[in-house]
Amino acid sequence: MKTPHSRVRCLAGARDRLRLRPSHTDLPMEQTPRPFPLVRAGAPFGVCSMRGHFLALSVMFCVATYPALHADGTVIRNAQVLTMLDGPEYRQMDLVVRDGVFVNEPPTANAKVIDASSKFVIPGLTEMHAHVPVVRFDQGAERYREDVLFLWVANGVTLARGMMGHPSHLELREALEANEILGPRLITSGPSFSGRDRTVDGASSRVREQRAAGYDLLKIHPGLPAEVFHAVASTANDEGIEFSGHVTGAVGLVASLEAGQRTIDHLDGFVETLVEPALLSNRNPSWFGADLAYEADETRIEATLDALLESGAALVPTETLLENVAGSLTELQSRDEYDYLPPNLRTGYSNAVRGSANAFTPDSAKTFLDLRKRLIGAAFRAGVPVLLGSDSPQIFNVPGFSIHHELQAMVEAGLNPFEAIATGTTAPAEFYGQDEMWGSIAPGRSADLIVLRDDPLADLGNTRSIEAVMVRGRYLSREELDAGLADIRERYRSPPDDA
Repeated sequence: MKTPHSRVRCLAGARDRLRLRPSHTDLPMEQTPRPFPLVRAGAPFGVCSMRGHFLALSVMFCVATYPALHADGTVIRNAQVLTMLDGPEYRQMDLVVRDGVFVNEPPTANAKVIDASSKFVIPGLTEMHAHVPVVRFDQGAERYREDVLFLWVANGVTLARGMMGHPSHLELREALEANEILGPRLITSGPSFSGRDRTVDGASSRVREQRAAGYDLLKIHPGLPAEVFHAVASTANDEGIEFSGHVTGAVGLVASLEAGQRTIDHLDGFVETLVEPALLSNRNPSWFGADLAYEADETRIEATLDALLESGAALVPTETLLENVAGSLTELQSRDEYDYLPPNLRTGYSNAVRGSANAFTPDSAKTFLDLRKRLIGAAFRAGVPVLLGSDSPQIFNVPGFSIHHELQAMVEAGLNPFEAIATGTTAPAEFYGQDEMWGSIAPGRSADLIVLRDDPLADLGNTRSIEAVMVRGRYLSREELDAGLADIRERYRSPPDDA
């Protein structure tokens, strides 16, 4: 079993490799910023505009390749700000940004001024199960990776955890962090470990190679022999690198947690812990235990959650993926975001949903999805970290758009709107030990935010009412977002019988 010491070492190693802006305690003494003024408990880190003060959160970029950047910073005035540090309460304040971070200073005389009166501001969201493209797609999507990065940002995703890594993603991560490319900040796995890894020595060598290359984590895919999985886990723990993703069927959920797996994605392996072991033999596995949903004994949930809590692991549910594969193809094809899929993916995704139809009846789909919602809600109430991730791009999970479906799924699982937003802001930041750097709105933290027209605490669907996005200090207006979306939509146009 992974010891508490090894868990801390693994998390520290992941933190060292994230390439995020260092916290104040990471800076040499002579570079440590002046402390922010103390405020009373419960007060915002700035003060309310109506009291004659302002909060300065400002942004300046020095990368010449970025168009339309304001060298003197940005101030967003009169915003209703959900800092995520004050509970479900808005603070009316001016936000000033400089050098890509929020600051507690007055804006410069030449700062770009944004009037956010009557608007709502929340931190940027995370996509904790992302697939960053590697290869070019068909003729209508030569710029597919660039498009995916833009679609995430246009929908308020300012950090993505790539779970299908490739060597090119290491360079991409650095380019994003340096603001040379528009897109979310990137945490990236290496190429996955799967049934192709057949030997202990070979898999252990791959762990060391990926750690040395600078990947942030290892991705576990299905199919590893049990002895190979344990070799990967042991070597990863020794090397101080996270391993996360699927549950290895030959090992099972609880043993994977005991070995030190840091996140369980898709709720993989969960339903299997809720049935008699005899039912796991001679079965035809389907979609993360969908074939076992009728047999689940929910009195076993508590023991599974105890194992999760003891391990310190988190869940990345990707609930909307399962809703899609068990859903209506007609409804999926009628969504507005369908226009942002390249033609070949429209066809591939449509075929995947048609193919999964044999796995579900309307009643079995409802039984399975309802069970998953209860599992998510129970885990959250028990104190297991739940991290927002939809699995995009993936079957009808259009990058960025899908994260808003995933937020809605969290509410359906029993979370309130504030708690659901936290799964995509403060919870992942805290899980990665980066809560002083991103995930909330406070001085010194990355200037990632979403300006909304409507109140998301009143209706979580209002996270879609995006008026602007700021990513690492770059402010993208609704007009800029619409122009980028229109360009993608036009390039992806195809005949109506494409699917």
